[in-house]
Amino acid sequence: MKRALLLFILSVVPLHLFPFSINILDMGAKGDGITDNTSIIQNAINAVSAKGGGTVYVPSGKYLTKALEFKSDVHLYLDAGAVLLGSTCLEDYANAFPILDGKLNQTSGLIWGRRLENISITGLGTIDGQGEHPNFQHGNDADGGPKRPKLIYFVECRDIRVSNITLKNSAYWVQHYEKCENVQITGLKVYSHCNYNNDGLDIDGKNILVSDCIIDVEDDAICLKSDHETFCENITITNCITASNCNAIKLGTASHGGFRNIVVSNCVVHRASEDNIRHWSKQLEHISADVTVISGIAIEVADGGIIDGVTISNMTMRDVQTPIFIKLGDRRRTFRKEIGVLRNINIDNIVAIAESLIPCSITGVEGGYVENVSISNIQITFPGGGTRSMFEKPVPENKKRYPENRMFGNTLPASGFYVRHVKDIRFDNIFIKPLSPDVRPQFFLDDVAGGYITRSGKNRIYHKNCSEIYQDENIVTNQ
Repeated sequence: MKRALLLFILSVVPLHLFPFSINILDMGAKGDGITDNTSIIQNAINAVSAKGGGTVYVPSGKYLTKALEFKSDVHLYLDAGAVLLGSTCLEDYANAFPILDGKLNQTSGLIWGRRLENISITGLGTIDGQGEHPNFQHGNDADGGPKRPKLIYFVECRDIRVSNITLKNSAYWVQHYEKCENVQITGLKVYSHCNYNNDGLDIDGKNILVSDCIIDVEDDAICLKSDHETFCENITITNCITASNCNAIKLGTASHGGFRNIVVSNCVVHRASEDNIRHWSKQLEHISADVTVISGIAIEVADGGIIDGVTISNMTMRDVQTPIFIKLGDRRRTFRKEIGVLRNINIDNIVAIAESLIPCSITGVEGGYVENVSISNIQITFPGGGTRSMFEKPVPENKKRYPENRMFGNTLPASGFYVRHVKDIRFDNIFIKPLSPDVRPQFFLDDVAGGYITRSGKNRIYHKNCSEIYQDENIVTNQ
């Protein structure tokens, strides 16, 4: 009875009302948006941690700060109207590198920490990185330039909760949880369209729940990464609304160790609120909307890793170029000598409105097969207009190219699903609707073994160099 009462109190009383709570105003902080509050907030974090844990309470106001090093057992609570403003000087983040010898995506962070336990950032306030400032405008990180800070960057931490706050205007990725365990990310509002590489949420860890978030960003909205030899695993993503000028929900591109036990459900995908960089309709042919998401779902392994066990269900998409993109590539082999592995994928109940002639694709490479895939209950509407020349155009392998829906060109020879180098794939109840005539078959199969296409109406199938392809339990023999 006492335990139940305690759990009830914890659920209804704000964290800042518990013992060992420090109000940063009591330590001299000024919420004027001008005064540097770094030392005051850092001292509050240090003091709470030294006492064995508690809450750092940030009341309404705008508090300018440089990088802050988080500590174990600290709970940062941002009250409604509270804003942490990140410094706009790159030099102020010079010592905020959780992995000093990191060679991958290790950068600085406005709030950062390594090897911490029992930490949280909650409340109804905002963290604003001011990433639109000219000091942070250095283009795409792939082209070089100084490393820009993330808003939240935790490495090798466990028992993390980040909930209900607003994250905006990051100079780089918005938030990154690298080699972290037991993480809950719930109820976030993320908005960042002020810079290149504005991913909304990057995860490389295990035992992680992401739910009830609204993410509207320039780059990938939710991106699972595997930058180490360990798996990114046991991840649940549910009840999220995503908007992006890149990919909505993505596994990869970093895929050195791999991914397993991933579940995505009940999510919405739509166009981003801004497009200040991509302008896909001006870069690519056959894009029928001004602002589009590259892929609603992207599952990619190109660095020798293993993807094993992904279930995606109950999603609606609008404004996407390609609803589903699944790719096994071979650009590098980091921790394994063999080609990567991509298997055991289940995708069910997707409704999508596409805005390009780049259909869904599921492709391996010569000598490397995607295996055991089930695609069911899919409805896709797309512009149509595919021509005979699009159907006859050879599709390059490009096995070392960066995996993206357009890696084979602006069109493909199928209107619904292009499938190549795949073993054991089942399509069930697939409905592909062009808005104008399209001569391409709905399914184009190349080097596919063990394929079933059932309850898919009058969809046309073209197969090339395939074996054992069945439609409604009847073998398909003619090309």
